[in-house]
Amino acid sequence: MPGEQNSAVGEQAPASAGKTARKRAKATKKADGPESRLALVRRARRINRELAEVYPYAHPELDFRSPFELLVATVLSAQTTDLRVNQTTPALFARYPTPEDLAAAVPEELEEIIRPTGFFRAKARSLIGLSTALRDRFGGEVPGRLEDLVTLPGVGRKTANVVLGNAFGVPGITVDTHFGRLVRRWKWTDEEDPEKVEAVVCDLFPKADWTMLSHRVIFHGRRICHARRPACGACPIAPLCPAYGEGETDPEKAKKLLKYEMGGYPGQRLAPPPDFPGRPAAPLGTGDADEAREAV
Repeated sequence: MPGEQNSAVGEQAPASAGKTARKRAKATKKADGPESRLALVRRARRINRELAEVYPYAHPELDFRSPFELLVATVLSAQTTDLRVNQTTPALFARYPTPEDLAAAVPEELEEIIRPTGFFRAKARSLIGLSTALRDRFGGEVPGRLEDLVTLPGVGRKTANVVLGNAFGVPGITVDTHFGRLVRRWKWTDEEDPEKVEAVVCDLFPKADWTMLSHRVIFHGRRICHARRPACGACPIAPLCPAYGEGETDPEKAKKLLKYEMGGYPGQRLAPPPDFPGRPAAPLGTGDADEAREAV
């Protein structure tokens, strides 16, 4: 049963976190001096390995079936949740399945469809603009190069890296709000600018790791390492985290802070990958649509 499977997932992290939290005290007694470059690289890569064990099913949390759908969904995801985008795009792509269709959209009609994602007028302009560019400059196809993608209206490096990494298999780091917050908590960098963060993190890992690293870090930020109240007591990488203790350290209390499948709630995708252990999100307008505990 999906509910039983979800409950099991929600119980795994706190059980192991009790041990890792106790180890944390020992970890903090290590050398007081600044961390060497080699030690930083080793710690960062160990965090990635640990996250790979916790989230073997990590994936992009936007529903898509083509590079075009992923591009549009990523543009819509600005300043809203992936859940809200996933609840909106079925109607959008049913009405405008191709760049040619979206380029010819009546702005007011498009705005009404994407209204639930917020900033709908600006997003409608971007979607019509990028679709027009795809039609006129790229033969109706999404280009597979970063330098081409960033010329499209509404598309920056973050969006381009999402599309390249997940639709074309080109490795890239996606620096969203979760990724930036966590890498600063982990002292991988103090940089605030997303492009500088991207450059620093790229230098810590082999290129082949970049895309999956992004998914794992973002998954962890959405489920455990929250912005305002991180669930430190339920965190499986607590011994490796310099910021341990900023959030709730009691394992039982921390367990109640877990979100999505880690807390027994639905995920963000209406059509998640087959290996996702949680329940799919509910369509827009259904009674349990808020059960996933959205996290921007």
